[in-house]
Amino acid sequence: MKYYILSTLAILLLFSCQAPEVWPEDIDGKKTLLKEKRTELQALQADIDKLNTEIEVLEPKKVDKAVVDLRTISPSTFNSFVSVQANVVSDDMAMASSETGGRILSVNVEEGQYVKRGNLIARVDLQSLEKQKDELVTNLNFATTVFERQKRLWDQEIGSELQYLEAKTNKERIEKGIAQIETQLAKANVYAPISGIIDREFLSAGEMAAPGAPIVQILNTSKIKIVADIPERNLQSVKRGDQVEIYFPAIDKTITERISLVGRSIDPSNRTFKIEMNTSTMGGLLKPNLLAEVKFNDLSIKDAIVIPVDIIQENVDGQKYVYVGKKDQGKTIAEKVVIETEDSYDSEIVITQGLKEGDMLLVKGHKSVKNGTELIVNNSEK
Repeated sequence: MKYYILSTLAILLLFSCQAPEVWPEDIDGKKTLLKEKRTELQALQADIDKLNTEIEVLEPKKVDKAVVDLRTISPSTFNSFVSVQANVVSDDMAMASSETGGRILSVNVEEGQYVKRGNLIARVDLQSLEKQKDELVTNLNFATTVFERQKRLWDQEIGSELQYLEAKTNKERIEKGIAQIETQLAKANVYAPISGIIDREFLSAGEMAAPGAPIVQILNTSKIKIVADIPERNLQSVKRGDQVEIYFPAIDKTITERISLVGRSIDPSNRTFKIEMNTSTMGGLLKPNLLAEVKFNDLSIKDAIVIPVDIIQENVDGQKYVYVGKKDQGKTIAEKVVIETEDSYDSEIVITQGLKEGDMLLVKGHKSVKNGTELIVNNSEK
């Protein structure tokens, strides 16, 4: 390169020092002059090349050396992973609510309290129903008296059958009305539908509860799961039973669980599907709505040539290359190898062309060598 630059400068200097010529005006004259100049240039370049060759023979060569680390390439399994955000969710959650509605007389629990299934949660004021029941009981007593009299008369074949049947029907109708009210009155007490922790209290004593409106929310924290939304492009990367890594940033804990459920549909709003992993509370450390990160394997390539990403260099034309060590007359020299790459993850990348098993890859000192540099091997890694 040094001699090439000197040669170019000499040519430019030669032409710049010559006296200006008068160039012909016509096209044929210009073509003839151009041909003459090219012939002169070729003759001059031949002389320069000959001089460069003689100088290289006479000038002693400088031997470049570099201290490097080598690693023997051997096929391995390449794995890449994907991390997605997830949440801790209670696997068993229920609302305790009043079926009839009414003003809440009392709430017997508070947030954070543990309750068993069937425990009394709250009482609802159903005084209006009790008044209706009292009125119906009075009506029933009268209807019963009328019915008994009509029955005695009917037994004696006195009076009409219609009067007897009307008295009987009226008495039975009132009895059914009382039974319905008693059923509703029994719902004045609100009981816990499951065992768990009172996670949230929606209504307090004195407030009105609509029919079916939740009064408290109960979580069974002994059964929790991790739920994550997976992009649909990874649909073939996860399946039930696969092992995943779950990290909880807030508590700096990592666990490994298996996928217990893979969603059967794609959410059209964000093009994802759900996966679930059952787990334990870790002694109460994991709580519902705790953020998590789920990492799963999305690609595995067996018998792949894998090298560190940071040793790859690139030419100005975009070609990627690395250096390997080659034996030459008892010495180890550097050889530049153009490569083609494929998938990468973390600090490793898969090589599809250029390298093979057994090649001695320069892993340290690779930036201080060039083709033919003699290598002083500091450490060889298998």
